[in-house]
Amino acid sequence: QVQLVESGGGLVQPGGSLRLSCAASGSIFSIHAMGWYRQGPGKQRVLVARITSGGSTNYADSVKGRFTISRDNAKNTVYLQMNSLKPEDTAVYYCNALRGSPPRDYWGKGTLVTVSS
Repeated sequence: QVQLVESGGGLVQPGGSLRLSCAASGSIFSIHAMGWYRQGPGKQRVLVARITSGGSTNYADSVKGRFTISRDNAKNTVYLQMNSLKPEDTAVYYCNALRGSPPRDYWGKGTLVTVSS
């Protein structure tokens, strides 16, 4: 089992920044990738950014150039730096880990990000 705990959400004005953190614990070996997904009001959960065990990253087109995913292996923590936030970035952000063979998804409980003036 992998436990994921997110933090760093909150209310921010348009154009502002937030940094989300996701701390992983438990059976963290054999994690292939970790990422951030988000689910806006009335919308499906979608991938925002992902980082693989090899360090490769990919981003949703809507956040490219504004969001950066990174990790601290010593702390078993993944971060999402979000800059130039827009109202449409408002969502619950979920941390995800893909682990094992066959791969299985693990999820955090989510952290709410609200972008509003």
